[in-house]
Amino acid sequence: MQFSSGTNGMSRYNSPVSAGDLPFDPASRSRFSGFADLYDTNRPSPPARLGPLLAGYATTTRPAVVDLGSGTGLSSRWAADWAQSVVAIEPNDEMRAVAQARPAHRIEYRAGLGKNTGLSPSSADVVLAVQAMHWMEPEPTLAEVARILRPGGVFAVVDADWPPVAGVVRAERAWAVLHSRIRVLEARLAAGEEGAHLRRPITSDDPALAQDDLADPHRDRVMPGGLRSWSKSGHLERMRASGHFAFTREIALSDAVGGGVERFVALMYSQGDYQGLLKAGLSPDDIGAGRFEKEARAGFGEAERLPDLSFSWRIRIGTTPITATR
Repeated sequence: MQFSSGTNGMSRYNSPVSAGDLPFDPASRSRFSGFADLYDTNRPSPPARLGPLLAGYATTTRPAVVDLGSGTGLSSRWAADWAQSVVAIEPNDEMRAVAQARPAHRIEYRAGLGKNTGLSPSSADVVLAVQAMHWMEPEPTLAEVARILRPGGVFAVVDADWPPVAGVVRAERAWAVLHSRIRVLEARLAAGEEGAHLRRPITSDDPALAQDDLADPHRDRVMPGGLRSWSKSGHLERMRASGHFAFTREIALSDAVGGGVERFVALMYSQGDYQGLLKAGLSPDDIGAGRFEKEARAGFGEAERLPDLSFSWRIRIGTTPITATR
């Protein structure tokens, strides 16, 4: 089934959403501001083979795609390689500006939210949320996805596991240690701690680490500013429970992205939680970045053979009913 969305594939809006009208939480805006170039340069795009796979699930060769939480456009540019058209929805002005400065064919960048896209009903073959769904309120976002997908369309929640696979124990262990420190410091900031009390030593039995899981870092996470996120491991069950999808499943893929220690370190520094602690007034040494970088560089330096960095990807998909009443 080939879905037609107009002469240029982009005539799908009821009315554009103004960035100034978005109810975008100030804590969210702050978390994703100030490091867009670092993010865009180092973050991975999903595996190339995933695009045709999603098109196959949607029973079309060149789907009309909507990319929710498109950030700096990494996922949108990836989708443009296999899509008829891409509408990229991103509420953060800074990230969207970086995306628009790297124009690509078949992409239209718009202000919007996952739960408020401004798109017409049944206007997409495939809706993506690439490393973004954990920031979106599930119930209204899934309802909006179902509204804008045509019958038999595909929703794909695409997440990379962190850290990247380096094949270097010392480096990956250093990442895990720094991640734990960041989680504790975020929880302390959220509790209003400051000064020496905030910076006191961190122990392995800290309550903030009770549910810590690198594969699902947003499970029971406490963040400053009242910022909320949702567990990645719960995406599929929430999709099933929503009643909007006739078929759901999870797919796992691995993909080499290249790079060595410089990219490994930069990927850590591109994390919003690390950047948020810097904005809160903590120094890199307070956070533990110096030790992390020293350990990572030592680990890479000791390695006799270095494979390319790679990522493990988890893709949760749902397809809308072929016949549906909404």
